[in-house]
Amino acid sequence: MAGGEGGERGVEVVRGVELLVRQVSHWQQPRWSAAASVGNVSRADLVHRLVQEIANLAADAEGQPRRAVPRLDNDLALPDQLRVVTADLLAADPSEEALARAAAEVDATRTAL
Repeated sequence: MAGGEGGERGVEVVRGVELLVRQVSHWQQPRWSAAASVGNVSRADLVHRLVQEIANLAADAEGQPRRAVPRLDNDLALPDQLRVVTADLLAADPSEEALARAAAEVDATRTAL
């Protein structure tokens, strides 16, 4: 998991991401295209926003510039993108605050789906 400060919070982030991935990994395109329960966006847009937010937290933890995460043509790739950016965040040895924010974002996204 994350080194230093991230231990328990890192586990919380991983657990939340795995629950979300389990929730959505079997979805086909029509389910991804359906509206999320909050906002006026699709479920795919909501998960991509989460992917971008976690990527931003990872970039901040690494002291690197933020970069746009590409929106792939196939929404079925979103769970894999989420796993990758989460691994990047944990590898960056993020602060407790960054991990708490990531965990909150994951939970909010799961609830909104």
